[in-house]
Amino acid sequence: MAQQEAPVAYEKYYVPDQSPWPIVGAVALFLIAVGAGNFTIEMTKGKEGFGGYTLAAGLFLLMVMLVGWFKNQIDESMSGLYSAQLGRSYRQGMLWFIFSEVMFFAAFFGALFYARMIAIPWLGGASNNAMTNEVLWPGFEAMWPLVSTPGGIQTQAMGWMGLPAINTVILLISSVTLHYAHVGLEQAKRKQLTVMLGVTILLGCIFLGLQVQEYVHAYRDLGLTLQSGIYGNTFFLLTGFHGLHVTLGTIILIVLFFRVLKGHFTPKEHFAFQAGSWYWHFVDVVWVMLFFFVYIL
Repeated sequence: MAQQEAPVAYEKYYVPDQSPWPIVGAVALFLIAVGAGNFTIEMTKGKEGFGGYTLAAGLFLLMVMLVGWFKNQIDESMSGLYSAQLGRSYRQGMLWFIFSEVMFFAAFFGALFYARMIAIPWLGGASNNAMTNEVLWPGFEAMWPLVSTPGGIQTQAMGWMGLPAINTVILLISSVTLHYAHVGLEQAKRKQLTVMLGVTILLGCIFLGLQVQEYVHAYRDLGLTLQSGIYGNTFFLLTGFHGLHVTLGTIILIVLFFRVLKGHFTPKEHFAFQAGSWYWHFVDVVWVMLFFFVYIL
């Protein structure tokens, strides 16, 4: 008589109810985009309008969405609604998200490399383009950083010493403190977890504050602005978007910090913390590349 096979056990996959937060987030991002665009135009032309109010409304709505959505996610997790299968889905989703961020920065680094390695040498007469050089930009010297524009705007390059070097050390230390916070969580050392996570958040805030000082120095003392040609464009594009990612990472760590204070996470169940640490370490790696290719080379 053939032996009867045991029934296959399927895990219950939690499907949440309909949520208002995706549409709220979409409206918030729309208001931010429209408001930021109009606010920039108004600032440039010295006019008053509703751009600033639209931008503020979008940012406020975005914060409401984040708080509401985070709360729903945390409540579902703490209620035991998530299964191992859903946990794997979250891990795959986070990895794909970080991969998309890698491609995001790869595009910007690609623009930087194209300008430095192809466009500028070509304008300087490389590859037998001497005539093109004289027609497009007479007297152009192929150099990087490019501190002058065809319109005659002059600027100074941002050196790697000073604030950039300090910020590099700060972010590297923050990766170490976050690692030890993670170790404390895995070893059920709550005090180590809390202290090291708090130090990481503090270092992230210091980094952002110093970056603001760096931008003030660039505009006020170096004449380095968004109007400073390809050098100014790539500088602010890369460092600005990285600063935005540090801001997001700091917000994530702050949310995790308050969850730790409330007793969330266990040595075996703490993917939210793990995902936040993945993101922070990724941001740190991007900064090291920025420091090397934007400031030093």
